[in-house]
Amino acid sequence: MFSQIPSHLPELPIYQKAIDISHLSHSISIYLRGDLSHLDSDGKENKNIYFSGDIVQQSVSLAPEIIRAELETYSHKKHKHLSTLKTLTNRLYKNCSRLEKSSSNGKDYILVLRKELKSFKKLQRSWALTL
Repeated sequence: MFSQIPSHLPELPIYQKAIDISHLSHSISIYLRGDLSHLDSDGKENKNIYFSGDIVQQSVSLAPEIIRAELETYSHKKHKHLSTLKTLTNRLYKNCSRLEKSSSNGKDYILVLRKELKSFKKLQRSWALTL
């Protein structure tokens, strides 16, 4: 995907946090899938199962967006990647809120992910100042 990843990137706390969030959201999605894959009493599927997939897709996109911002040379394009990263983070947080309202035993794990996202948002703000 990326021909040249900066050597300092794995050392960046925001990059490491993005990788951690990706792994965590994937694990949570697998756990929730069992709870949310059953049909409701009226034969309809649980709509919250889609949110479990969404958190995986959004979290997997965090690290590549950080790489893109780090590789970009033009300031206005860096800000575009920062904006995309912020949007992804906000959507991820919102989908966590939706999953917390679901009828699943994995709600406690969602709280852990939301806590990690709060930490990620703080890292994101300070990292944005360095670009």
